[in-house]
Amino acid sequence: MPIDKADPPDQASKIHPGITALDRKLLFKLTVPSLIGVFAFLFPVVHEGQYTIVMAILANMLQEALSEYIASIVIGILFVSATATAYFTLIKPASPPRTHFIKELFSVSIPWLLLRWAGLGIGLMIYFSWGPEWIWSERTGQIVLHDLATAIITIFLFAALLLPLLTEFGLMEFIGTLFRNLFRKLFCIPGRASIDTLASWLSSAPVGVLITAQQYESGYYSARHSAVIVTNFSIVSLPFTLVVAEFAGLGHMFLQYYATVVVAGVLTAIVLPRIPPLSRISNDYYPAGGNILNEEVPAGRSLVSWGAEQAINKARTAPNLAGVMKSAIRNVSDIWFGLTPPLIAIATLGLVVAEFTPILTWLSLPLVPILELMQLPEADKAAPAFLLGFAEMFLPAVAAAGIESELTRFVIIAVSITQLIYMSEVGVLILKSKIPLNFLNLVTIFLLRTAISLPVVVLIAHFAVF
Repeated sequence: MPIDKADPPDQASKIHPGITALDRKLLFKLTVPSLIGVFAFLFPVVHEGQYTIVMAILANMLQEALSEYIASIVIGILFVSATATAYFTLIKPASPPRTHFIKELFSVSIPWLLLRWAGLGIGLMIYFSWGPEWIWSERTGQIVLHDLATAIITIFLFAALLLPLLTEFGLMEFIGTLFRNLFRKLFCIPGRASIDTLASWLSSAPVGVLITAQQYESGYYSARHSAVIVTNFSIVSLPFTLVVAEFAGLGHMFLQYYATVVVAGVLTAIVLPRIPPLSRISNDYYPAGGNILNEEVPAGRSLVSWGAEQAINKARTAPNLAGVMKSAIRNVSDIWFGLTPPLIAIATLGLVVAEFTPILTWLSLPLVPILELMQLPEADKAAPAFLLGFAEMFLPAVAAAGIESELTRFVIIAVSITQLIYMSEVGVLILKSKIPLNFLNLVTIFLLRTAISLPVVVLIAHFAVF
C-alpha cells in the first residue's frame, strides 16, 4: 500500500519543465534503482541449471535457511492475524494516528474475520495432523502449508522490498509512454501495464497482482484497467511453467508448449476486455489514489523524449530509503497477515473438493463431448482437469500426468496456464485487494478464458505440434 504520492504526470511536467537541467544525482536516482528492479524481477538468470530470476533465488535461499521453522512461522502469522483481527474488528479500540495502518489492516468485515479464523483453525489441523485426514493429507493441507504458504511468505518479503525500485523511480513512466499505443489498441489498458505483464510473466502471478493493486490504489489505473490486467496478465512464472511441463512428462516439448501458451494468452487478453464482465466495469479511479494517469504525448514531442521527461519528473518525487522501507513493511504486513489466512482456508478447501469429492467430475461432464469433437483422446479423463485449475493451478498437471496421450496432456497443461484464475493464490489476492472484482466475476472470467483458449490450444496442438 504505497504511501508516497507522486505528482500527476500533467502537473509534474509543469512543475519540472524539460530535462535539460538534469544533474548527475537525478540521473543516478532514475537509473540505478530502476535497473536494480529490472534485474531483480525481469532479468532471467541461470541458477543450478535452470532459468529463473534473482527474486526467486533469494526467496528459495531464505526458505531453505528457515526450512525447519518456516511452517511454525506461518502458524504464528495465522495466530497474530486471527487474534488481532478479532480485537480490532469486534472491540474497535480507539487508536492514535500513527497506528492507523495497523487498525486498517486488522479492522475488516465479518466474512474476512471468519476467513482469518478459518485459516488459523485449518492451519493448526494441518500442522498437528488433527481432525479428518482429508484436511491435512499430503494431497491437500500439506501442500498448502509446506509449499504454497511458505512460498508466499518468502517471495513476498523480497517482492515488497524490491517492488518500489520497479514502480517508484520513473521506469514505468518511460516504458508506459513507449508502449501506450500498442497496449491501448490491443488490450485496452495503459502502456505502463507492460511492466506489470513482464513482472507477472517472469517472476510470479501474485507479484503481478500486487503491482497492479498498488498502481490502482495510487490512481494510475482505473477500475477497469486494473481488473483487465490482473485477470489477463497475472500468469504463472516462466520457471513454474517448466515445472508443470516436466511434471506432465512434456519437458522435451517445452518450447512448443510455451509458445502455445503465449499465443493463446495474447488472443484471450485481446478478447476479454471487450466483453462482459470486464467491459462493464467502470473507468473510475480509486478515490484516495491522488494521481490520474496521463500518457498523452503533446504535439511535436517524440515518444522517447516525452517518456524520458515523465520518468525524470517521477524520479524527482521518488521516496527516499526510509520511505521505501516503510512502504515495504506495510506491503509485507498486508500479505502476511491479510492474505495468508484466507489463502490457507480457501486453498485447502478447494483441494479437498478437487481431490475427495466427485463435484468437479460431475460439473465437467458437458465438456466430454466437446473434447471428443476436438479429437482429444481420453476425453473423459481430461474433462475434470480443465476445471481443477480454478482451485489450484498445479492440479491440472497432476491430472494430466495420469493420461497416456501426449496430445491430451499438452492441451491440458497449456490451457491450465492460460486459465490464469486459480483461487488458492491469485483469486484470493484479487478478492483481498480493492480492485472491484467479486467471486462470481472470477468464476465467469475463468470459464471465458477456458472457452477462448481451449480451441486455440487444440488447433495449435493438432496442426503445429503433433
